[in-house]
Amino acid sequence: MEFANSFYFTAPEVGLTVSGLILLLVAAFVGQKTTRLITILAVAALFGAAAFTGNLLTNSAFELGADAWGGLYRMDAFGSFAKILIYLATIGCLIVTPKFFEQTAEYRAEYPILMLFGAVGMGMMVSASDLMTLYIGLELSSLSSYVLASFIRSDMRSAEAGLKYFVLGALASGILLYGMSLIYGFTGSTSYIGIRTALEGGVSAGSMFGIVFLLAGLAFKISAVPFHMWTPDVYEGAPTPVTAFFSTAPKVAAIAMTMRMALDPFGGQIEIWQQIVIFAALASIIVGALGAIGQENLKRLLAYSSINNVGFILIGLAAGTEQSASAMLVYLAIYVAMSLGSFVALLMLRDNDGNQLETFADISGLSVTRPALAWCLLALMFSLAGIPPLLGFWGKFVVFQAAVEADMILLAAIGIAASVIGAFYYIKFIKVMFFDKPADVVVAEKSSARWVVLGLCVLFISPLGYLATLKLGEFADRAASALFFII
Repeated sequence: MEFANSFYFTAPEVGLTVSGLILLLVAAFVGQKTTRLITILAVAALFGAAAFTGNLLTNSAFELGADAWGGLYRMDAFGSFAKILIYLATIGCLIVTPKFFEQTAEYRAEYPILMLFGAVGMGMMVSASDLMTLYIGLELSSLSSYVLASFIRSDMRSAEAGLKYFVLGALASGILLYGMSLIYGFTGSTSYIGIRTALEGGVSAGSMFGIVFLLAGLAFKISAVPFHMWTPDVYEGAPTPVTAFFSTAPKVAAIAMTMRMALDPFGGQIEIWQQIVIFAALASIIVGALGAIGQENLKRLLAYSSINNVGFILIGLAAGTEQSASAMLVYLAIYVAMSLGSFVALLMLRDNDGNQLETFADISGLSVTRPALAWCLLALMFSLAGIPPLLGFWGKFVVFQAAVEADMILLAAIGIAASVIGAFYYIKFIKVMFFDKPADVVVAEKSSARWVVLGLCVLFISPLGYLATLKLGEFADRAASALFFII
């Protein structure tokens, strides 16, 4: 019975793994002519996984969660919430991808399959309740990401991005693994429950070093300062659909993994890691804001924007309360919509020859030549800046409110002041698109799939999105409650 329950609780990962293997065989035997069909089937598999995970999240029978595979995997509302965001973000990225590769004819069946296996690894990461499960999921996700970053073989920038990501990712994985070995050596356990129990008796110097190394490795995965150096280069060099993927699904997985690690096995030792998280949060906000100001490449600017937003999310982690964890999840859901929408809008910037346009000069006067696209970008940028009444404001508000209620008023005040800096480069989009002389190089976008994804993202972050905040807040509260539930 326990074996059957384990299969049931891990059904999304098992289903996606089987789907990926079958599609891989189809691609190997039939060839590249099935690429579009494989993409459609991959999207269908992800929809199925999201629907099943949604049932686990909303079913009252699983409110307290359950362990699977002998305590290696934890099925609870927190993991389900994060996985739904991961699957939806991956679906959005897959839908807008095929047209990008029409110019180079380099779209191959391996692309959606790598996305599927990456989603499997990310699902394992957010539901791991043991260091071994976490590391296996992390490496499965990372290996897929390294290949995706260098997917366009004819593009030197893509190859360079993949190599940088691989080298720095391997270094971060080594740091993370060393931290895990220290934790295991000084606590005698790799399970989260065992680690928490061991640390309740006191934290030795070795355990403290292990916690620091673990947080350093996780900081790389979430692009937090001072481990953010790979982000602008990889975001700029990787194919734009891959960059959209990196900024959404893996970001959700890495932040959720960090939350579970900090608040579950290390939840009783908040005073040890809290100062580290506060520094990373403030440094990420400031470096992300200042680094973006001088950027002319739009993808590099959004990379710094990603670092900046990670800083705001980490303010919630620094507070270390159930309310702040819920606020982080709300912010994360809103951020996924804003980031996906922004990169879909960038994908729609093409010239007559089909070349991708990536600079401010290219979107000069866009409101005159392509008004619908310009207004969508305006809404997305204002939302990222946290300007009301767009939903990005609500994400920042709930995080700062949680920090204030946790008596971290100074941290919230500094975060609010620093967010003003970030508003500068978001408003630059508006100035260039609406007040500069039209460059008239962007051709009309004819892909209905891209317009649908962009429209849904803009609709969600518009004032109409506040209608969803009650349900979103309810699910986030349930997920945060599961994270603080101690067996």
